[in-house]
Amino acid sequence: MDTPRADGFTLFGTDLGVCGIAWGSGGICGVQLPQGSEQETRQRMHRRFASAAEMVPPPEVRLAISGVVALLQGERVDLSGIALDMTGVPPFHRQVYELARAIPVGSTLTYGEVAAQLGEPGAARAVGQALGANPFAPVVPCHRVLAAGGKAGGFSATGGIKTKLQLLLIEGATFGEPGLFDGI
Repeated sequence: MDTPRADGFTLFGTDLGVCGIAWGSGGICGVQLPQGSEQETRQRMHRRFASAAEMVPPPEVRLAISGVVALLQGERVDLSGIALDMTGVPPFHRQVYELARAIPVGSTLTYGEVAAQLGEPGAARAVGQALGANPFAPVVPCHRVLAAGGKAGGFSATGGIKTKLQLLLIEGATFGEPGLFDGI
């Protein structure tokens, strides 16, 4: 997947740690959930967006940052209006991301349900792969998509499934079956 050209990036603090966000003329190019430290998050942003300079974000990016911070504090914030630059994102991934963005805060779908809603009922694994490549978490809330049977499934951010479950707990997600939050 080609990465869109980012003009700038910045780091910002959240209840989970220091996140990063990059932007360009087409919108947000990527969001980075916290790494192990602020320096690790900065290094990750430099690797992902080598041509971008660390700078003060423009107003629309500041609004996106405010939304992410609020979401990670447990507020029921709708981030679906944030403009994303999907340059280089494959068409199927775009469809998955658009559907994931429509999942309300505190709600979940399974990989299979997403695939079925896309008219591809056998594509649960492909949905998981698309979400595993999501460059916009949590603006594209891939953490709201679970495996069948109330299982967490995977999560590619630092901390893996524990981070996914933490995001769902912050959002107040509820589930019909026990077991999802076992071990946290």
